[in-house]
Order: sequence, then C-alpha cells, then structure tokens
Amino acid sequence: MRKNQKQWWLRSALGFGLAASAVLPSTVMADTDEDVVDLRLMETTDLHSHVMNYDYFSGEQDDTVGLVNTATLINSARDEVSNSMLFDNGDLIQGNPMADYVVDKEILDEEGNIHPVYQAMNLLDYDAGNYGNHEFNYGLDFLDQAISGSEFPYVNANVYKADSEENYFDPYVILDREVVDQDGETHTIKVGVIGFVPPQIMTWDQDKLEGHVTTRDLKETAEKFLPKMKEDGADVIVGIAHSGLGSTDEYVERAENQTYQLSTVKGFDALLFGHSHQTFPSQDYASLNGKHNIDLSTGTINGVPTTQAGFWGSDLGIIDLQLEKTDGEWDVVDGHSEARPIYDSETGESLVEPDQEVVDVVQHDHEGTKDYVATPVGETETPLYSYFSQVLDDPTVQIVNDAQKSYIEKYIQGTELEGLPVLSAAAPFKAGRDGVSDYTDIPEGGLAIKDTTSLYKYPNTVRATKINGAEVIEWLEWSAGQFNQIDPGAEEAQQLVKENTSTEPGFPSYNFDVIDGLTYEIDVTEPARYNNEGEKINDSNRIKNVEFNGEPIDLDQEFLVATNNYRASSKFANPDGDNVVIESPDENRQVLVNYIRDNGTINPQADGNWSFAPIEEDVTLTFRSSPEGQEYAEKEENITYLETQSDGFAQYSIDLTNTEQNVSFPDVPEDHWVADKISALAADGVIKGYPNGDFGPEDKLTRVQFAMLLTRELGLTAKGESPFEDVPEKYQEEVAAAFENGIVNGVSSDRFNPDALINREQMAAMVVRAYEYKAGEDYDPSGDVPYEDQNQIRIGFVDEVTAAYELDLMIGVPGNKFAPKGTASRAEAATVVYRLR
Repeated sequence: MRKNQKQWWLRSALGFGLAASAVLPSTVMADTDEDVVDLRLMETTDLHSHVMNYDYFSGEQDDTVGLVNTATLINSARDEVSNSMLFDNGDLIQGNPMADYVVDKEILDEEGNIHPVYQAMNLLDYDAGNYGNHEFNYGLDFLDQAISGSEFPYVNANVYKADSEENYFDPYVILDREVVDQDGETHTIKVGVIGFVPPQIMTWDQDKLEGHVTTRDLKETAEKFLPKMKEDGADVIVGIAHSGLGSTDEYVERAENQTYQLSTVKGFDALLFGHSHQTFPSQDYASLNGKHNIDLSTGTINGVPTTQAGFWGSDLGIIDLQLEKTDGEWDVVDGHSEARPIYDSETGESLVEPDQEVVDVVQHDHEGTKDYVATPVGETETPLYSYFSQVLDDPTVQIVNDAQKSYIEKYIQGTELEGLPVLSAAAPFKAGRDGVSDYTDIPEGGLAIKDTTSLYKYPNTVRATKINGAEVIEWLEWSAGQFNQIDPGAEEAQQLVKENTSTEPGFPSYNFDVIDGLTYEIDVTEPARYNNEGEKINDSNRIKNVEFNGEPIDLDQEFLVATNNYRASSKFANPDGDNVVIESPDENRQVLVNYIRDNGTINPQADGNWSFAPIEEDVTLTFRSSPEGQEYAEKEENITYLETQSDGFAQYSIDLTNTEQNVSFPDVPEDHWVADKISALAADGVIKGYPNGDFGPEDKLTRVQFAMLLTRELGLTAKGESPFEDVPEKYQEEVAAAFENGIVNGVSSDRFNPDALINREQMAAMVVRAYEYKAGEDYDPSGDVPYEDQNQIRIGFVDEVTAAYELDLMIGVPGNKFAPKGTASRAEAATVVYRLR
C-alpha cells in the first residue's frame, strides 16, 4: 500500500490513536487537489446460522449473539459514511439448531423456500460472500440449494474441479460501485473481491467432496489471481479468507490458517478473515501487538488494513479505506480497521437493540426451530454438564463415547472386524471456546433434540479406525497437549489448561479426545509431546499407566476406535493413511439420539477412565470455566470456585495432590461393615450409586444387576447380543457378555427374568462361574455342603454353593445355614464381587 505524502493530518490523527470512524469517513479533508473517496468495508463471519439473539438450548434470549443485533451495527455504520460495502466470510449454514432444523426438516425442498440466513442477509443488502469450511458439511448439492437463495455473489479461488485446472466457483468478482468523494462528486470504482477456504475441507468432508473437487494453497492462489484482478480493472482488492491468522514466522504450504501469509502478497488493499472465532483488532491478539508488523492501534498486518469479526454475530468488522485518484487511477492511500461488539462482556450489557425487520423476516423459521428442538428423545437420571470437561472425566463426553462404542460394536457383527476390541474417542465440544455461554447444562429429566445438539454440536459422521496400542497412546499424547506444563516447585498459581483457541500456543477443547475403553493417567509435570498442530515438539511422555481390561496395554494389539470423520482424517487416528475401516453414513449426533431413544432412560455418569497423575508437591492450579458451574463444583471434592473475572468467565482451582478416587456414599459410613469394599469397587467403576448419591446397601439386588457387576469386574465385552428377549436394550451388552462367557443362564431359552430378585444360591452359581472364567479352568469342590439347610438347596446348585464356600467367595448366615432361597442385598453382592478379586 502506498501512502500519499500529503496525508500528514491523517497520519498524525492515527498516531494519536483517534478512532477511524471519527477520522476517515467525514472529518478528514485531504490536503490535495485530487479526488478523495472514503470507503467503508464491513464484515460478518462465522455466524453458524445464529440469526436470532436466542439460545435454543436454554430457551432464553441471548444478546451476546445474533445477526439481528449485528444488523443494528451494520445500519449504524452505514449511516456514518457516504460509501460502504458489506461482506460475509462463511460458516453460515451449519452450527446451531436453526441450521439443523433447515436440514432435518428439508425446508429448502419446498419450492420458494429460502434459508433463513439468506432471508436476513438479502434484507441487509450484502455485496458478496465467501465460503467457509462448514459450508461443505452437507455436501455440494445442499450447498448449491442453500446458496441459490442468496441475492449477492459468492467467491472462492482455491477450490477446483477434481482433476482439472478449472475453478469450481467464481474465484473473484469485480463489483462496480458508485461512490461520492469528499467534495460531493460521484465516481464509479471497481472493487475486486476474492475468497479462500482452508484446503483441509478435503479431509474434513472427504466423503462428500472427493472426486468432485480439490483444493489449492491460499498464498499461491492469491499470487496467481491478484495480478489478473488488476488486469481486469480492480481499483481496490479485498481478500476474504475463511482462515485464521496462522504462522507469523514461516510460510507452510497448504496450512489451514494463512491470513498473515496472505498479508505479505502484493496487491491486497484490505483483508477480512475468520475461522478461528476470534476478533481483530482486539485483545485476542494482544501478545502480537507491535511484533511481526502487527499494529492493533491501526488494525493493520504488514501495512494491510485487516479485520476479523468474531463469531455468531458477536462483532462487526470495519475497515475504513481512503482512495485518491491520481492520473486517472484510484490508489488506496490509507486505512484503518476496528471491530465493534454487540455486547459488553465486562458490564454484561447489550450495546444494541435487535433490528426488527430482520427479526420479522426470520420469525417463521425461528418458531419452527423452537418446535423442532423441543422434540423429546428420552430421559436422563443425572444432570449433564460440561463445565469441568477439560479437567475431569465428564458425563457429556461419556454419553457420546457410550453411543459411538455401542454403534460400532453392532456395526461389526458378522464382519471380518468382529472380535476386535472397540474403543471410542470423543472430545468436549462445548467447553467455552465460543464464549462463557458455550457449555452444556441439562438438568435431570426429559431429553429433547435441543439437548442432543448441545451434547454433539457438529454434523459429523461416524468413522472407525483400526490402530494398535502404541498408536492409541500417541493419539492420547497429542490430546494431552491441552495442558500447560506444570512446575511442581512453583509457589505462584499456574494455569492448568491452555487457552481454548486453535491459535498457538492455545489448544482447542475439540481436540482434547478422551478415549474410553482404556484407563490411563496424564502427567502434566512432563512437557507436551505434540503441539496443537500435531507436530512433535518433545520426546516426553505424558500418558502413563495405560491399561486395557485391567492389564497393561499390549502395544501391538489392534483396536477399533470409534470417532468422527473430522478426527478420522488426522494423522493420529489414521497414521498409515489407510487405517479407516468403517465409513458410516450416519451422523454421530443421530447415533446419539438413537442410543438415547433405544435406552429410554440413561444415567451417563463418567466412569473415571482417565485422571491426572498425582502431584506430590503442594501446587496451586487454576482453570477457567463458566460461573454457572459453581453449584456443581461444590459436589467435586478437588474443585473450588475462586472468582468471576471481568470477561465473564470464572476461575476455579483443582487439587491434583491426590487423584486416587475415594468414592463414598452418604448412606455407607466409614464404620459400615462393607464400606471399604464398596468404596474400592466404586472407585473402579464396578458398582455405582443412585442419582441422589446414595448406595442403598440394604436394598435387594436383581438378577440383571448382579450379572452386570460380574461383567464389569471381569472387564468383559460382548461379541453379539444375548438370546434373551426380555432384557432391556440398556442391559443387553453386559448380559450378553456374561452369557457368552458362561457366567449366566436364562430361565428359558429366550428369557432371563432380569428384574427378579436374585437369591443366594443363584448368586453362588454366578460367582463360581465368574471365578472359573477368571482362572481359566473349572473348579470341582472337594467336600460336601457344610450347611445344615443343605436339603433346601436345589440339586443343580449344590456343587456351586459348595465351591463358593471352599473358594471363600460366599459364607453362610448365623446358625450354620446358607439360606439358599433368601434374597441378597446390594452390600452382600459387593462383598461377593470383592472376594472374587
């Protein structure tokens, strides 16, 4: 960009930090005889269908989001100037329940229907739009269908037709715009607009794009097309990159985030960027101010005015350019950027009122979305919240892993993959990345579609990858990069979790995969082995004590890992490039809905399969979450709420000095005759309490409950389904595992009678069979039944009762009796299972 030497007043104003909105549009009269035009460019980005200022999960108004609020800023910013243009930077048609409603209800299939995002944007008179990576989530046909409702042109320069040198979309447009100069005279200028999307769409949505399109590098594409845009007469060139800032040090070909590298390409007069859900210029980039030629006071990068408009309508990006006509040509002589928010996070106050015209135009789809998300799917016996999902094994991640694991185990039945152990990987999707309201909080009770979209917010599809134990550990090592390295000798407080952003040195929560089916520890005193990009940065090992079925993991053993199409494209899930063995067409979110529907009632308490390795020294560790998590922190022994900060987030502390699980129940005091056994079994996830926290030691036990205790204690997994038609779906897997391994029998060929109270002779038979499975051989008792009431024992159970006595698995009742027909309590069952160890 050239600076005209006569613009001394403007430079001085900017040097003293005067706002561009007060300087460029109306105040400055350039000291020149030439024509001078002030042109304002405005950007929205990463709206993700957040048209309304509404949270469909909570059912409440949310003034931190919504194009209806951004629209007020747009209209106000337009009124301040004579010349303006408005652009969108993609990720429009996916990302919230309104987007799901449009897809699931096939709204666009009805002739004349327009996607609600375009109803609003057409009303606001956008000039051009760029595609984001999420535009491709539903496939090219749906994208064409949605975009057809847009009354403004779209551009993208780095997506090509497969096996072709032909662009799939229009790489750029030249827009003729009539403008008024500072003297009130009218001119026509040509504004060139070019768009970019991350090349990684080919891996993220490979199943929908492969064979149809391919992608190119952003910087190389810009270098190719900018000279052509100049040849086509562009007076101003605006780059719209759905790409984060990226590396400020070196150019990496085909990098996902390349805005900084684009700013080094000669010819850009302005850059609008997005994708990383941050705001520029703002404190999001404070650590880079004054470095790498980044200036937050002017909003420039390498001298190019640049803006990033947050996400979900949180901000309006503004760039004010000044053009001067010299020798018949327009030159951009100066520029400044800013980002205007719709909400003050420090005061908690909305800064605008919603634009009623936009509210009215999408009201029908808004009401349709509210009805859609209210559709019931099941019930939960326990609250589901994600406030601590980055520091504790979490129920919202657990339920996703449970659903994925169940789906893949059924999927492989009757295939060559049957028999391989199935693990499942899932991450906290709602953990504050998109603001202090970006958490799941579902009370116990009924579950609706809105709850499942809170549990799983992306339209991914199910994948399974086949990797060995060593590769599973490398995957976990990358995931453990979420944590800062902790100095056990430091006296000052240390932040445990890195910033929840994809920009280094941050680590987004959606990359913090928890892999269920294993147990393991994370040692945060060790340096991270990988950074967020998956680059190995140390030879360290944070992942410790990895076990499968209670034994150290076999590094050569093959596993199936259930995951999603996004993760399956990574080098950790797919290290050889051909590890993906299942590519299901089913969405992970629909799999979750079906899992809840099939079970009816769920109780997805986290099983504690991962934890932190203990830190012996007394260190103070903190992490950020929503202040709404306070009530749940009171129930977590090692988490303490500290304070709520000015940005709305709260600081919590977590104690890692002793992470051994010490599970206790209010109705099982320390002096209870079986307290130690109940605590030990609960810590290992073998027994669980009721939703109210009690254990109910004197409550009677059913046949299915005891079968499940033995299955968990032995770490059994089912290869198929049990033959028992009367076993509910939620118990099928564990009963099937017990049946397949000879531990339980039915009361008939197809009935198990799961809800019948188990009597003591039945318990003896089951636990002896469990012992034989564990020992790998049958046990023949050497003596006779020692109890006086032996004649009350059914003939088929005599040997089992005798064996249970000789193996010290069960003992009699007072009076040297066994009471074979007596029912067993939960406390007695815990004793029997513990004796099996």
